[in-house]
Amino acid sequence: MQLRGAAASWWRQAGGRYTRTSTPEPGEVLVFRSTRRLPSGHVSVVRAVKNSRLVLVDHANWEPGRVTRRAPVEDVSPGNNWTQVRVWWTPIHGMGKTVYPAYGFIEPVLEGGSS
Repeated sequence: MQLRGAAASWWRQAGGRYTRTSTPEPGEVLVFRSTRRLPSGHVSVVRAVKNSRLVLVDHANWEPGRVTRRAPVEDVSPGNNWTQVRVWWTPIHGMGKTVYPAYGFIEPVLEGGSS
């Protein structure tokens, strides 16, 4: 994907270039909103969809200095639209307690069909 800069800005940058959705598929990028805890936001690549509320992602620096593969991310939004998520936290071997706001998913293919 041809997106750069702060992770939270990817959602806006993708508008009109890439399809944005609230339904996860493997290969799509989950975009986290900017928060006090995540001032630049965060992005993760969906590797597997386990069910409508659980995906496995690859991402870097969720745990500082590490690349984490196949980490569970759970949709906890009331409308099952992936606007609020919880993320696996390896140090506790479980889902973290913090709920993070998210925009949704970006498909990695340019609108119109080319990559």
